[in-house]
Formats: sequence, structure tokens, C-alpha cells
Amino acid sequence: MASPDDQAAIKQIKIRTGVVKRIGKECAMYAKEVTKQEEHIEKMKSDGKDEYDIRKQNEVLEESRMMIPDTNRRLKAAKEELTQLLEGNSHLQEKEEYIAAQTLLKE
Repeated sequence: MASPDDQAAIKQIKIRTGVVKRIGKECAMYAKEVTKQEEHIEKMKSDGKDEYDIRKQNEVLEESRMMIPDTNRRLKAAKEELTQLLEGNSHLQEKEEYIAAQTLLKE
């Protein structure tokens, strides 16, 4: 049975792994949203839609683009935190949570 300190470390590893996964999904979602929005704007232009509507859609596109650097920064920080947590608890490297976290960081 793991000590209370080890159990707490395993719990933190699980939490940090989840954070990295969630932020990674956010990054992918924003990139996909930008692509989708660009296609939507091009379709609006080719269909001759109102200039005001196109301008508003461009604003939405720019908001999505602004989120990408922030999300990438948060992902980098979350990965660094997880890496430090793993380095500080290398004695747990046989645990399933530790292995899952290492695998995620290699992706």
C-alpha cells in the first residue's frame, strides 16, 4: 500500500495529466474553429453576403486567433508543471498514473 504522501502525489499526477489533456483539446478546438470560420467567411464572400455580416464574422475569426497563443502558453505551462511533478516523484514510475502522464508528455 502506498504511503499517504505517495497517494497525494499520485492524485496530483492524475489531476495534472487531466489538465494537460483538457488544454490540449482546447488548442485543437481553437485551431479547428479558425479553419471553419475562414471557410465560412470565404463562402459568405462568394455568395455576396452583406459586408457588415462579413466584417462581424472576421471579428469572430480574430477572437479565435487571439485565443491560440494564450492556449498554447497555458499548455506549455501545464506540461512543465507535470514534468516537474514527475521528476519530483520518480520513485512512482511503476504506477499506472505516472506511466500515463509520461506517455501524454511524449505526444
